[in-house]
Amino acid sequence: MISPPQALIAEITHRCPLHCVYCSNPLQMQPSSKELSMDKWRHIIQQAAEMGCLHLHLTGGEPLLRRDTEDLVRAARASALYVNLITSGLGLTPQRLRALVESGLDHIQLSFQDSEEAPANTFAGTSAHAHKLRVASWIREHRIAFTVNVVIHQQNIDRLEQSIRLAEQLRADKLEIANVQYYGWALRNRAALLPSADQLRSSRSIIESARARLAGKMRIDYVLPDYYAKFPKPCMGGWGRALLLVDPAGRAMPCHSATVIPGFDFPNAASEPLSTIWERSPVFQRFRGDAWMQEPCRSCERKTIDFGGCRCQALLLTGDPAATDPVCSLSPKRSFIDELITAGNQPNPAGWVYRIDPARF
Repeated sequence: MISPPQALIAEITHRCPLHCVYCSNPLQMQPSSKELSMDKWRHIIQQAAEMGCLHLHLTGGEPLLRRDTEDLVRAARASALYVNLITSGLGLTPQRLRALVESGLDHIQLSFQDSEEAPANTFAGTSAHAHKLRVASWIREHRIAFTVNVVIHQQNIDRLEQSIRLAEQLRADKLEIANVQYYGWALRNRAALLPSADQLRSSRSIIESARARLAGKMRIDYVLPDYYAKFPKPCMGGWGRALLLVDPAGRAMPCHSATVIPGFDFPNAASEPLSTIWERSPVFQRFRGDAWMQEPCRSCERKTIDFGGCRCQALLLTGDPAATDPVCSLSPKRSFIDELITAGNQPNPAGWVYRIDPARF
């Protein structure tokens, strides 16, 4: 018997006012013309709750670009789900924030690209930082959980202390310091984003000091860059084990990057029962268990901890989605990652490759 997903990640739109140089959304995104209607999303949310889901994460793109986001929050609350909005803040006004809170929103995660305005706007590809600061002040006017998310990389990791101070000033309940993970546009910009070993060592010391200083006041989560880990992350809690993602057109998948893996015919949650998709679809069953594993994963005592690592990353780096994630120190392909790290900081002479998808919206 397969346990139900802990959370439904609802990518309600791929539209986004930002053009982040590390955007992890698929290279081929869904156009607005294919976005599911409110009624279809309501039915999907209800099914997720009936399966045993506990959380709904409304994300995108930028979820606020849909005019019915408040209706989605109400639908989730009616199904007794904890509702989290993951947003850039663009499109949010004091009036709309109030409407979201009154609809039952439990938590909001606000993203920042840097602690300083100029580089933040450069990494986002648009002027957004000043508005984000205003949004943060509006959030603190409500009794709602508040997380500040700062994505760090080679170009801003040396301002980590400033980012922590910013989260303190904004009175965040939690700060998530997330190193860039190399998918989508981040993979294209990897040379200019991958931090050095010295930068990483310094950042970990800063995080440890801040955690001790802010204990009981602000929780700090730190997401390590995959390439520096001894063992890989457990692929969204394990492929098809913990999370179920539905994209704007209704395609159900174990993670937002699964579209890079060839040969998948993703089931559509708008036309198939969500429980059937979760329990029986070939997509979700493909990397469950350990029968699919190659060595050294199949014989490894960690196979029930990290499940061989990220399937999408394995494909991107080795060409084989069933391979051991090269991030793993036990992988026969680990030398590829070591070579990338040894190369150290590299210039970006051609400039950033921004996430731009013209004439789609």
